[in-house]
Amino acid sequence: MSVRLNLGCGHKTAASFVNIDWSPLLRVAKSPVMKFAIAPFLSKERRARMAADVGDIRVHNLSKGIPYPDNSVDAIYHSHLMEHIDRAHVPGFLAEIRRVLKVGGIHRICVPDLETLAREYLKSLEDAASSGRANGHEKTIEDMIEQSVRREAHGSSLQPPVRRALENFLFGDARSRGETHQWMYDRISLPALLAQEGFSDVRIASWNKSEIPGWSEAGLECTQTGEEYKPGSLYVECRKAVVLDR
Repeated sequence: MSVRLNLGCGHKTAASFVNIDWSPLLRVAKSPVMKFAIAPFLSKERRARMAADVGDIRVHNLSKGIPYPDNSVDAIYHSHLMEHIDRAHVPGFLAEIRRVLKVGGIHRICVPDLETLAREYLKSLEDAASSGRANGHEKTIEDMIEQSVRREAHGSSLQPPVRRALENFLFGDARSRGETHQWMYDRISLPALLAQEGFSDVRIASWNKSEIPGWSEAGLECTQTGEEYKPGSLYVECRKAVVLDR
């Protein structure tokens, strides 16, 4: 039976994958003590989300490694996860992926595309300069850097004042929850990094095609209406090399 992992899955899961995440709400849902003590203070929507996710997601802290033996996994996918990992820790994360993948196993990555963000910013800058109007230009700056400088977790910032303060006290700020971007990648830097870390057959991919069998049916990169789930993303696929060539 094929073993496929969806690392840092968030709310986007697939029945054909083992979905793994470490969000604060999942940890509350999986712990009887925390659920009893904390859940009553969360919003109705938060509790409903917890109930929906808890049966589909394996709760595990990936900073402790991937909980599978060497050479046991056929494919690994992660979306908008790697940019949240401290740059110094990325080689270790990729080494752990290599460890658990079978030789020739597929590694698929989706990250925000720095090139797309930069091009949109520069276009907006030129448009604003030529028109003398800054309408919408601030948004292109926000798209590039907001998640790198964010202090408060987005979900908590939308809660009423008392619940907002409680969530921040219990779960910490955006950085401690892993919400902030630690680095960004483009179509040159990411393939180069993967090749450097021992992956082979590195290529830029499209959002709706993959060498992972049954990819379209998994629905991990499309909306319910069949559109791209994370527009403006960079998609890269590679394989575990037969021989690690340094």
